[in-house]
Amino acid sequence: MNIETELSPNRKRKINSVILAAALIGLYFTSHVNYLLFHSLAEIFSIVVAFSLFAITWHSRRYIANPYLLFIGVAYLFIGGIDLLHTLSYKGMPIFADYDYYANQLWIGARYLESLTLLVAFVFLYRSEKVDPYKTFALYTIITSFLIASIFVWKSFPVCFIADQGLTPFKKISEYIICAILAVNIFLLYRNREKFEPAIFNLLLWSLVCTIISELAFTVYISNYGISNMVGHYLKIFSFFLIYQAIIKTGIEKPFQLIFRELARPTRNCIEKSKRGRKPRPSLPIRSRN
Repeated sequence: MNIETELSPNRKRKINSVILAAALIGLYFTSHVNYLLFHSLAEIFSIVVAFSLFAITWHSRRYIANPYLLFIGVAYLFIGGIDLLHTLSYKGMPIFADYDYYANQLWIGARYLESLTLLVAFVFLYRSEKVDPYKTFALYTIITSFLIASIFVWKSFPVCFIADQGLTPFKKISEYIICAILAVNIFLLYRNREKFEPAIFNLLLWSLVCTIISELAFTVYISNYGISNMVGHYLKIFSFFLIYQAIIKTGIEKPFQLIFRELARPTRNCIEKSKRGRKPRPSLPIRSRN
């Protein structure tokens, strides 16, 4: 008798749901102990997902045929890096204490970079262009360097939040612009759904929906420690968890499903065309033996 028994998919989902619920409840209680701890844990999760997405994409770059996944995989290294700086510069963290506006500026910068990255990624799908990961890495290095310099060095990035006053008009307008860009991403994702595995498409779709709701939550808070700020971070966790399920978990458990989706498509199309164009063989006359 085999001691190790494989759990059914339904039971796995139930166990994963219980673990996720317990983690989220535990995270909620940390906000009552120390909100900085809650914020750091919430951001660290998304940062780990972003870095893991880059690692899997980078080491699979020779085999990934879907340019959308390859492009965003490289870009998420830099998005995660900006989120890391956002976490370290959050109000109350004793690291970047010389300036009160870093955290919110970095947040908006990261969200602009993320939403525009997802939008530009569709260009490669429409044109069927191959993504050069090295050029993409170099481009994002330049863009991220200028963004960080505008915040930390030149201090030319617009102020997004002022204590005891709340969000600035720039921050609110930026959040709405980011939501609009994400809405366009949802439309384009739906138009190109045949280029993704159905399960991956659904997860990416709901990830974008969670991101939009998260950004809307960040348009109404008046304190970095308020309830709407907490709701926004919870929704960001959901968004990155769905990305984890869509790409990272699939890339580890079912790499062929993720990587070779586009490689298999031309083969299937050729087979179907050959079947449709194949003419029936003429039957040979039967010779009589007499």
